Amino acid sequence: MSHWYLAYTFVGSAAFFASLPFLLAYSRLTGRFTRGWKERLGFLPKTLSGLDAPIWLHSSSLGEFRVADAIISHLRRLAPENCIILSVNTDYAFEAARAMARKTPVVYAPFDFLFSVRKALSIAAPSVMVFVETEIWPAWIVEARRKGIRCALINGRISARSIARYRKFAPFFRDVLKNVDVFSMISEEDKSRILTMGADPARVEVQGNAKHDLLVRQADPCIIPEMRRILNLDSSDIVFVAGSTREGEEEKVLAVYLRLQEKFPGIILVIAPRHIARTPRIESLVKQRGLSYQLRSRLKVSGEKRTAPVLILDTFGELFKVYSVGTINFCGASLVPMGGQNPMESAAWGKAVFYGPFMDDFLDAKTLLEKVGGGIPVKDTADFSEKATALLNQREWLSLIGDKAKQAVLVNLGAAERHAQVIARLLKKNVI
Repeated sequence: MSHWYLAYTFVGSAAFFASLPFLLAYSRLTGRFTRGWKERLGFLPKTLSGLDAPIWLHSSSLGEFRVADAIISHLRRLAPENCIILSVNTDYAFEAARAMARKTPVVYAPFDFLFSVRKALSIAAPSVMVFVETEIWPAWIVEARRKGIRCALINGRISARSIARYRKFAPFFRDVLKNVDVFSMISEEDKSRILTMGADPARVEVQGNAKHDLLVRQADPCIIPEMRRILNLDSSDIVFVAGSTREGEEEKVLAVYLRLQEKFPGIILVIAPRHIARTPRIESLVKQRGLSYQLRSRLKVSGEKRTAPVLILDTFGELFKVYSVGTINFCGASLVPMGGQNPMESAAWGKAVFYGPFMDDFLDAKTLLEKVGGGIPVKDTADFSEKATALLNQREWLSLIGDKAKQAVLVNLGAAERHAQVIARLLKKNVI
């Protein structure tokens, strides 16, 4: 056991116990993190004890859960004799996982300190421990290895922003990554970054992005008329969807919208903030520009039709479907330095996708889109307005770009199965 890991466990455990009373008080006062405390402390349900060689997949958030769900569907065929356990961090992911993965036990993930992970691993006793995307939990990984549990990072993604932080603690992460049996990465860039962190080159593979498989499967054409009905849209309406916007970005989106409105008077704007809690701020910005708007949540409750030119999407889980009716789809967190969001959610619908210069967290998707001509990078509001206007005046060209965008998504078909096969190989090694 390295001195780096000893320091991490000592400092981490001390910090956890010191902050625990404050966490409990914060939870009680705010109503956040009120659920799953026993499981987060490692006391998993006793029903998980004694399962037949379970595979434990950890997917922190809702997006990662969806990737895990796509991989699980292949695991059930590749390893039908193995039970599967799924863990998440957030309440929203927990509820979604329980609803969607009905045959799979879902638990809250243990905190990453010795007592929690040791207790959880002792109860679940997984045959293979799988971390999805960017989940690198030192204590969890090291303690799993000490118990003889094989570990894998699946659909691995290391962003350009996060690699800088990892490099600051390179010796520590090098020791941690020695305990991972296989790194099944999304792209060559992700492979390069995990190698920089100290992963053994012999254990690193590139299998593509399982999320793309999922998007293709979810992009059901029947959703399009459904969303037009829900949002009161005609097929001839021009719809500008700004998805996953961040602080400082809505002002830019509204500036583009007002310019487009001059030339296309009936254009409809849908703003979907990345964080719904920012809705009041967005309402204020829309009012300042003299625009009428409606909230999607209120339409849902009242049953009223959308009639305002601006709709604020203040509901969970609908953005992907709304992209299906967008004429112009914009991928947020990219006109401000926030790393961008996944442009493939728009591309899966055969829609051209606009994005700003800050796509650091999704460079693989950006590169793939631009390689086939399916992405539209914009530098600022003026560039965005100019390109959007030109393409709205040439709808055939806009449609062609959308077709190319969908081809970029289809390139990665089969990735979920390839990642599942990596897990299946580890199971066979355990048997041997």
